[in-house]
Amino acid sequence: MRKILLFCLLAIGLVSAQQEAPDFSLPTLTGKTVKLADYKGKVVVLNFWASWCPPCRREIPDFVKVYQTYKEKGVEFIGIAVNSEKKDIQKIVEQNKVNYPVVIGTEEVQALYGGIQAVPTTFFINQKGQIASKHVGMMSEEKLVVIIKELLSK
Repeated sequence: MRKILLFCLLAIGLVSAQQEAPDFSLPTLTGKTVKLADYKGKVVVLNFWASWCPPCRREIPDFVKVYQTYKEKGVEFIGIAVNSEKKDIQKIVEQNKVNYPVVIGTEEVQALYGGIQAVPTTFFINQKGQIASKHVGMMSEEKLVVIIKELLSK
């Protein structure tokens, strides 16, 4: 009986343990390198998106607005553009006046994050550098704010 109880407790601990967010170094559109490790100690909203994806393009204005509100409170956003042409990424960044780093994603980074099966996919990384949650699909401003406030309160 003790072995079963111990196993159950271990299983619960393993299930509830948060996974360390895989580090990466990716180039921005201007050639600057963004490293996830440089953002440790902050809440990071990591958004995988594509230029050809309508829901991705629709959520960008909310990301811009929420980042503007929370950047001084220890929140960073990183947009990872995948399967997109650089010129198309640049056009969207300029049209939306994106105020956070946008990097050009690779298949390797997508694989590190479990294989991105659909865009947009957004990861929320806590101050300890752990993946706190993942959301597949378009994020609303309201949902972004709720998750960010929750992470900042911990």
